[in-house]
Amino acid sequence: MSLEQLSDVVQRCQALPDDSYSTEDHDVFTIAGRTCIEEGHSAQVLSIVLDDKNQDIVRCMGWNLLPPLIQVLLKKEDKNLPACLAIFNHLLQTCRPKELLIGLWEQLEHDDPDTIAESLHLLLNPLQKVLLSLGSRKASSLGMSLSSVLDQLAKLPLPHTKEQEEDDVFSLCRCCTDLTDFVRPFVQEAKLNTLNLHERKENMAGEPAAGNEDELRTELLKFCMKTLSRPLLEVQLKDPDTLAVSPLRNFATEILKSLSAIGESLPDLVYQPLLKRKQVLGFLEEEVCFPKESLASLAHLVFVHHLTADTFPSVFSPVFSLRSNMEHINLLLSRTEESRIQKGLELYEKSLVRVEDGSLHADLLEIKPFLTVPQNLVKVMTICPKHDLRTRGLKVLQLSIDKFDTEAKYNFFQYMLKTSNHSGVEGYVIKNIKNQIDIALQPGNSNIWFEGVHLLPLLRKVLSLPDGPETDLLQYLDRIMESLNVLRYLVIRDKVTENQTGIWTELYKIEDTFMKPLRVGVNMSRAHYERELYNTMETKRGKAKENPVLSVSVGDEKLPHMTSESQIQALHSALHTFDMIESVLVRIEELTEVKENL
Repeated sequence: MSLEQLSDVVQRCQALPDDSYSTEDHDVFTIAGRTCIEEGHSAQVLSIVLDDKNQDIVRCMGWNLLPPLIQVLLKKEDKNLPACLAIFNHLLQTCRPKELLIGLWEQLEHDDPDTIAESLHLLLNPLQKVLLSLGSRKASSLGMSLSSVLDQLAKLPLPHTKEQEEDDVFSLCRCCTDLTDFVRPFVQEAKLNTLNLHERKENMAGEPAAGNEDELRTELLKFCMKTLSRPLLEVQLKDPDTLAVSPLRNFATEILKSLSAIGESLPDLVYQPLLKRKQVLGFLEEEVCFPKESLASLAHLVFVHHLTADTFPSVFSPVFSLRSNMEHINLLLSRTEESRIQKGLELYEKSLVRVEDGSLHADLLEIKPFLTVPQNLVKVMTICPKHDLRTRGLKVLQLSIDKFDTEAKYNFFQYMLKTSNHSGVEGYVIKNIKNQIDIALQPGNSNIWFEGVHLLPLLRKVLSLPDGPETDLLQYLDRIMESLNVLRYLVIRDKVTENQTGIWTELYKIEDTFMKPLRVGVNMSRAHYERELYNTMETKRGKAKENPVLSVSVGDEKLPHMTSESQIQALHSALHTFDMIESVLVRIEELTEVKENL
């Protein structure tokens, strides 16, 4: 039935002039032709399609046969595969490019990862041929094609392990390789256009750029920027030592080479201010935005994986590179995705290791990213769920501290104590302050920042309680213990007669503002926890047979629900902590008395 309908409509249309077919003719040809292919009559359809008398019909309406043809081609094992492949190839040679593009774009859209990969593998080459047949009018169609392909690529899972990339379990690697082959001739054409444009500018100053040539370059630039963001910013590339042949690393390299080929300077992209837009003349009077994430991804590929690093002039100093990368680092560390945080940490570490220790001057802290990056590092170290990233964040923080000169360290410590709002981080900063004081007190290492008048304002911030006697000692334990360690160290290390740090003239203030309030806080906290311990033990004795789950309030907050034994253990641990703080306080007071009486 469907074959008869197809033959009838073709025979009727043979007598009509080209492009004068009715809507009904189109509908009958489409429905009957698709049904024939679906029912297995591909050989008969091929005969009709190849008939010389039907070429005008095929050119106008043949593209409507693409959906069932492509379904057969995707299945591969169908007995009608040879005939369908022959029909498909003939349509590509005969149909009008505009309709072919629409048909191919429609067949690119899938949701199943396996179908996406097979569809891209099948259709990218035909799509390339159709686009190339458009000549100089291809730019906008290429842009839409690349956008559709990247949308499909984004649906594929990412390989996370070496084995997943080697085996290409998600087919992303093959798709990236196919995409590289697809875009290559267009990049070469844009490259030649760019070279020819430079030659024309040299020969005829002021000659305007060709609009079509500029459109092609613009679409390729958009494609490269999108690709840098997805998938390249999300996937973790493997180094050559880990994976000798990496399709994803090769794909990233090709993207960077494409940028260079179309006239983009990679150093300019990495080093120029990120928050500006760059004018691209001749493309519908629009601007092309260079997405910040894409440029951050580019910096990571260059400085961490050393892709196309040979294109970067050696005249750029490590400090200059660090300053330029801080915008990228800040952006990556401000994200919540683990892949971006990891790349931010890697880029920061690689940028810092090239800088000489103690060489970063204090004026750099007047540049906003040098203050916002540490804030984001604190978030990584304190709230990131992945332990490896928290640990690496601490390592990078210490590395950044080591690169500052003495004045910069001093200012940085003040800033961190003011803004970190986390006891563990504050304790870590205070520990660094103690180390710097120790260095300054070594013979020949004297400096004005960690001795005498400059040190005292910093010590006042260190030797203080956030909320006076009512400070939550358990919450601020890390900070308090490091502060006590600094005070104990100063009392032992600095002689009363020399008073290099100024601690002995400041001690009476420290006793009033830190030691006495701390002792009051310890006594108050101990009394509170002893009362809670007594109540908990009484409750346990009173309801021993019920084996209850208790809820104990400490301050204004309830401790997590736990058995009475666990509650008692937690309360004993808190009381032990207060004893530890008190013992250090007593030891400092004893040392102070001994030193003052010498």
